[in-house]
Amino acid sequence: MKKWIILSSFAIAAVLVLVVIVYPKQGFIWNEPAPSTDSLALQAQKKLEGKEGICTERVAATRPTHRPTKKSKVNDKYIVIDSHTNRLYLRTQDSVLFTALCSTGTGKSLVDSGKGRVWRFDTPKGAFHIDSRLTDPWWRKPDWAFIEEGEPIPKKEADRLDPNIMGDYAIGFGNGFFIHGTIYERLIGVAVTHGCVRLGSDDIKRVYESAPVGTPVIIF
Repeated sequence: MKKWIILSSFAIAAVLVLVVIVYPKQGFIWNEPAPSTDSLALQAQKKLEGKEGICTERVAATRPTHRPTKKSKVNDKYIVIDSHTNRLYLRTQDSVLFTALCSTGTGKSLVDSGKGRVWRFDTPKGAFHIDSRLTDPWWRKPDWAFIEEGEPIPKKEADRLDPNIMGDYAIGFGNGFFIHGTIYERLIGVAVTHGCVRLGSDDIKRVYESAPVGTPVIIF
């Protein structure tokens, strides 16, 4: 009996030593592990299943011609984007409420030498209206994004999703084009986009809060 008690005591002591000494070094208890590739893939899969918050950006060669939309009756505010000076204006008929630097399309072209496809990176011109509003948007990278970077086109849909590049807010104005935030704020004011309109983090938040679905968007 005494021998069994002694052996049990040694076993309990060994377990305590393992918990106190070994586990902290391995990061199992006190150190929270960094997000793994598997966890990011799981998030991407959930996004794909729900189809919520995923933005697709299309360019001139892959979209139909934009046509003017009917004037919205949601409120008297509307957005004007000057692609020549890279300025965005939130205004009413009588006054300018807010002005911000933005970035618009480069106007450059990209050729897929393998399949002969051509994309032109223009911001569309005309009259549109806001048709979607997203927070924490994920960008679904199209084929041209990988060709431009010299990377192979992925076979898995989840490998196309980027949770960071579009900032905190995205405002859709039709056919896969968005006014959105960016992680490249130092380039705001320069025509560097593939067709969308980029704003700094404070400015996109203000536009998002001020422009509901239906708000007119005029781009020239």
